[in-house]
Amino acid sequence: MEKLNIKEEARKLIDKLPDNSTWDDLMYEIYVRQVVEAGLVDSQAGNVTSVQEVRAKFGLPE
Repeated sequence: MEKLNIKEEARKLIDKLPDNSTWDDLMYEIYVRQVVEAGLVDSQAGNVTSVQEVRAKFGLPE
């Protein structure tokens, strides 16, 4: 995954927020972005679990 300019990406997040946003709104957006990016890196590295494996682990029907 390419290296992002964090300051520029943060500005984009801020610009998308409504004018009445709170600090909590901003922190939530940053958190979601960070989690999604980490998930993409894991996926690209092959660190995935199939749906069948998860269903078997938790005893869920197929």
